[in-house]
Amino acid sequence: MEILDATVITTALPVIAADFGVPAAHLSIGVSAYLVAVTLFIPLSGYVADKFGARTIFIAAIGVFTLASVLCGLSTTLVEFTLSRILQGVGGAMMVPVGRLVVLRDLPKEKLVKTVAIITWPALSAPLLGPVLGGYIATHFSWQWIFYMNIPLGLLAIIASLYLLKNTKGDVGKFDIKGFLLTGIGFALFMAGIEFLASTSDKLMQSLSIVLVGLVLMALAIRHVKKAPTPLFSFDAMQHKTFRLSVYGGSVVRIALGSAPFLVPLMLQLGLGYSPVEAGSLLLWLFAGNLAIKPATTWIMNTFGFKRVLVVNGVLIALGFVALAFVNHQTSLFTIAAILFANGVTRSTHLTLLNTIAFADVPTHKMRDANTLGAILMQMNRGLGITLSALAIAAASFLLGQSADTPTLTTFTMAMLFMSVLALVSITDSLMLSKEDGVSVLNKRKAKKARQS
Repeated sequence: MEILDATVITTALPVIAADFGVPAAHLSIGVSAYLVAVTLFIPLSGYVADKFGARTIFIAAIGVFTLASVLCGLSTTLVEFTLSRILQGVGGAMMVPVGRLVVLRDLPKEKLVKTVAIITWPALSAPLLGPVLGGYIATHFSWQWIFYMNIPLGLLAIIASLYLLKNTKGDVGKFDIKGFLLTGIGFALFMAGIEFLASTSDKLMQSLSIVLVGLVLMALAIRHVKKAPTPLFSFDAMQHKTFRLSVYGGSVVRIALGSAPFLVPLMLQLGLGYSPVEAGSLLLWLFAGNLAIKPATTWIMNTFGFKRVLVVNGVLIALGFVALAFVNHQTSLFTIAAILFANGVTRSTHLTLLNTIAFADVPTHKMRDANTLGAILMQMNRGLGITLSALAIAAASFLLGQSADTPTLTTFTMAMLFMSVLALVSITDSLMLSKEDGVSVLNKRKAKKARQS
């Protein structure tokens, strides 16, 4: 539910924008506001789950998320819609991290690869199924049903939680209010500043000032967390090289990958003139690529190791964006489908490996803090993927002397090339890995071979 709703509106953006009387590109705030809210409240997830119980918080989060979904459907203006999406993000912020914490906290290392492969499925499939569902619903029903469909899903999730989850609690200290405010407000202002850069070309200095204030607050938050006696979360997991990889290079490539569910549907509709259903149906090939490679992902990492796969796959991701950049009106549907399928393969492989290696060397007693920090960063990456996409469109339109409200195919070409560069930059961290990094979670034969080499 949470990851699906981050992208489900992308193919319906032109339809929703027409109802609200605003340009389609401005609806990116409806996507990014949701992701900012999720990021803002994720730091609370580990603390409140330990204090009040995982089941209590999980069920409450689902309830808030479902209620906010109803309010999204009832919205009649962009402001109402954005506020409802923020409330929806508050619920979403508690659902995924708490669920993942329950799984990872007591998980033996030897089961990490298979378990991460399972829990990565929603992260891979939902962003791609979202645009398909959104386009179909917006065309054949009304866009409001994109959100109303969460009502039965939410009720089923609450019932399942009552039966399947234990209300486990943990030891908690004093809540770090200062850390929470610095982290949340800093990132919210940073994202808002970038969003304003993308949507208000006449207020450059104001937008840059907001970005700068956000960066300063986040820097203060990092310094506070490192010195506070009972911080909101800890950076201890950063001592492990494999976790640092997932933070630095992993963040860069996740931003690039996070742009695809936003950029591709808009390019197909606004650049090539496809309908929402046609655009959503083509995006299914991206999901098909995810599906096709998934059974082989564990074998790939066991056979070739983390370093080799992450480097080669990073290059392939960059080439995939280049291929999308040169799609035009003469490109056949078969070719577009093949490009998206190949991108789905590389996307699935990379995210699964990153999610696995992130926790490969983190000891059990550090898992809560590593999970919280990882969840914050992943949500930041998703939000930045959407927001930087809108900024790339605005920047390309400016360079071409066009209006960002009506982007052309050339605009999307430049945006795709920008994402390609980001993906290529991300492999610099992967190149620093050794053959033994992350080997503790691979099969015994692979681990022995790596130690011998």
